[in-house]
Amino acid sequence: MNLSYLGTPTGPMTRVHGGFANRMYRLDTDQGSFAVKELNLADRRWTYRVEDVFRLERAAFAAGIPMPEPISADQHTLVHRWVDGEKIPEAPVPEAYAFEIGEILARLHALDVEWTEDSTEEPTPQDWPVLAQRAAQTNQPWAEELASQVDTFLAIAHCVDTCERPGPVVLTHKDIQPWNLLARNGRPVVLDWELSGMLDLSGELGSTALSIAKGPGFDTVDPAVFHSVLDGYAAAGGTLPPPGPSWFAYLIAGWLGHTRWNILRCLTDVEATTGPDLALSQESALNGIQGLPDLYARLRDLETLLA
Repeated sequence: MNLSYLGTPTGPMTRVHGGFANRMYRLDTDQGSFAVKELNLADRRWTYRVEDVFRLERAAFAAGIPMPEPISADQHTLVHRWVDGEKIPEAPVPEAYAFEIGEILARLHALDVEWTEDSTEEPTPQDWPVLAQRAAQTNQPWAEELASQVDTFLAIAHCVDTCERPGPVVLTHKDIQPWNLLARNGRPVVLDWELSGMLDLSGELGSTALSIAKGPGFDTVDPAVFHSVLDGYAAAGGTLPPPGPSWFAYLIAGWLGHTRWNILRCLTDVEATTGPDLALSQESALNGIQGLPDLYARLRDLETLLA
């Protein structure tokens, strides 16, 4: 990576561990501190539209949305100004924090930014029986659990493909989750915009509100925090879509795709040079195999949050 335009380094570039898809480094120079993200090109799960995403980031930053300043972007490397802040734990956030997240979403959806991608989605993969068989053949530690849930995963895939999305479709971040958020002086900072694109509004709101309103699993969902996101969205001029299962379909689809992607990485049993370490892929695969059936079973209960 040629990063000479960022100034003269004051120390070695250091790895920041924990990325679920790419690898992150911190670079300190005489011009400041920078977050340098090395993109995973080997087995990327989606088409990364570098120019569109960077345009959206610049527009969002210029509009005052709290986020790291975008510096440069290409197909291999993303650079942002480094932002210090507290990591968001896997627990319900304060209601004021959730309210501000809703406001941020409304402001983001109101931006007028050119986007060249449409909102069409590919059919959800149905190869779970084959994956379970390969997991058993390669002695994966979660092979028996996956085999026991094959029918459930096929049902989840069918649910994702057949769920009606009422619209409207908005240009948005698409991945506002605890691991993509910081708290700075108690207020949100939104990180990791690579997934940005067009998305049904209900899917964005449901995924975001649920993710910051719960702890580990789904036994500790705080309805007040969930509704604070929606209250903030409405207070900032956003219009809420009608209630229904579409509010959680995108969350399910995203987690399903992430789980399958990590399963495929584990099946190779090779430590890749890009993306998450193999140990993290093993952890993510197991979390999905155990967590997705629980989420699917609770879908009706989660819909009561929208009342």
